[in-house]
Amino acid sequence: MASLPRVAAATSSTAIRFFGFIFLRWIPGHHFVPIIFTSLVVYLTSLVSLGRGDQPSSNRSKKNTRSSKSTRASKTAKSGDSVLKTLLTGLPSRRSRLSTWTTALINVAVALLTLDFLIRGLVLYPSTDVSFSRIGYVSPTTANLLLREPDQSQLPVIVSYQEASSSSQKWTQEGTVYKLDNSTDYTAAVTLRNLKPSTEYRYSLSNNKTGRFMTAPRPGSPAANRLSFVTSSCIKPNFPYNVLSHPLKVPGIEQMTEALGKLLRPAFMLFLGDFVYIDVPFRFGSSMDHYRSEYRRIYSSPSWAAASIDGPAIDLPWIHTLDDHEIENDWSQGNKTAPYPAAADPFLHYHVAANPPVPEKAFAHPDDVTYFSFVNGPASFFMLDTRTYRSEPSQDNSTILGSAQLQSLLAYLSTPEPAGVHWKFISSSVPFTKNWHVGTTDTWGGFLNERQTVFEAMWHAERELGVRVVLLSGDRHEFGATRFPDPGLQLSSSELQPDTAGLGVHEFSVGPLSMFYLPVRSYYQTDDEDVSVKYAPDGNSKFGYLDIAEGVENADPTTSAPTPLRSSILTYSLYVDGEVVWKYRLSVPLGPHAGVQATQDSGKKVHLPPGRVLEDRLGKKGWDVAFKTAIGRTEELARSCFDIAIAGYYTLLNRLQAPERDD
Repeated sequence: MASLPRVAAATSSTAIRFFGFIFLRWIPGHHFVPIIFTSLVVYLTSLVSLGRGDQPSSNRSKKNTRSSKSTRASKTAKSGDSVLKTLLTGLPSRRSRLSTWTTALINVAVALLTLDFLIRGLVLYPSTDVSFSRIGYVSPTTANLLLREPDQSQLPVIVSYQEASSSSQKWTQEGTVYKLDNSTDYTAAVTLRNLKPSTEYRYSLSNNKTGRFMTAPRPGSPAANRLSFVTSSCIKPNFPYNVLSHPLKVPGIEQMTEALGKLLRPAFMLFLGDFVYIDVPFRFGSSMDHYRSEYRRIYSSPSWAAASIDGPAIDLPWIHTLDDHEIENDWSQGNKTAPYPAAADPFLHYHVAANPPVPEKAFAHPDDVTYFSFVNGPASFFMLDTRTYRSEPSQDNSTILGSAQLQSLLAYLSTPEPAGVHWKFISSSVPFTKNWHVGTTDTWGGFLNERQTVFEAMWHAERELGVRVVLLSGDRHEFGATRFPDPGLQLSSSELQPDTAGLGVHEFSVGPLSMFYLPVRSYYQTDDEDVSVKYAPDGNSKFGYLDIAEGVENADPTTSAPTPLRSSILTYSLYVDGEVVWKYRLSVPLGPHAGVQATQDSGKKVHLPPGRVLEDRLGKKGWDVAFKTAIGRTEELARSCFDIAIAGYYTLLNRLQAPERDD
């Protein structure tokens, strides 16, 4: 029978390696760190105990010693005390000190790598001196430039720009930043004005920061018929962990930059939250400076220098929404409760300052608004803030938007778009679909009453305004395409089957840009309200590339007699780890047919053509998918049982306390 120290050594060694692998390569959860270091202490203590037990007594004779060694060797041979067993289990070898030291060093190394991932970036790269510039929102005649310069000797910072194709050396001086201090973490936003539409510009700062950008097209111009942009969410530097990588490297940014170099240059990145992970793996503080330091470290990443034919990654304009890990996991405590005020400070200075304008009808004071709206080419955008104004989920009066933002969104949906604008994009940091069955209440699935109000406004907009509504979201570290059919269409059961293209308001939820992905399957269709189109959980880097262009599209591909119509066509391309794996198409009929309802063979009227899959390189479902789905549903059941138990506990507690209050 194995001794207790040997059981402890083998168990703790297995725990160090198993949880170390999960933490460094799979999911950097804070639960694993104490397990790894506690297991290391147990393991080293067990080794010392086993080492003492194996020392021969000094008062034994040489004969007894030789007899003992012979007996021990015999037992060792019988027990299979091999080098391989030592290296795999972590148990010490009685025959080879080298293998014992090697297996011990492996366990110590795993713990040291865990510590390196935790603190190397934090300790060695405080990034207080980081200096950078980037472009945010770009209109036909303006561009928002954000800069950071903590070196006071560089002040004042003079901002200039010129057309990139200009042969002259004449620069237009836009403005001068005379003061940068800690009140904004040494950041400032400058708006470049009087620009020409659809024109490439370069800008230059007196502190040697430069960059390029392209202005948006003039509304109504031929160039306004085309738009390309990318979307994703969630960034964690150096994950999956690589000991040889820079601790601030973001592999997903580099993969995306390389992939975009082969495509039509996107107008911007619509980034849907979790730009920083203040609480993953650990929250080292909740002060304003802790939050600011996380933003500084991301902007210190060498990955922003990764270049393609369109230039370095930092030249891609980024516009941002807020999500929970920029505050606290699953945040729903409003904008007054700590740590929200501290978390909001850098988000305002680093992101909101360069974001698009607030909606014309914000229904709140502009200084208190963190949701945005803009038009670019054939599309208009409404960027929701689903964190700042939300209340506790799963209540009768729960709100994810707050009253002012909800009214602003409903006004946006009911307002006709200018001529040439055929798409309404609504971005949300969390998915609209309730098809994700783990953490559902943190999504719109926890606010179903408000979701229904918004959906009814979307369906009305598609029926009456001649536009198509598309939802873009992130957060889940997986990709899910879902459609929400208008109940008024009265679709048949065959048209509502899972994993099918077809009619409805479509949502494309994608992430992470550079982070872990879930090892279990938690997305599946359970009713006819949320129809699954495609699910792609795997991949540490995912982003969507959306391209809108005019062309000829069949009004209804299901009919035997195609009806080609001039249309505005959206092609959504899903990229996983730098490679396109799935494409989907939606369209809006134009010209004299715009707003005219096509008729299916069944006789039902359909306002917009159904979506269709253009390409699918994702693997077929196998036994592993069924296994991972079973794990996901087990987790869902366990969470439900836990929630029921907690609710029952508080109900019982209230009943027991009621008589005491009566007394």
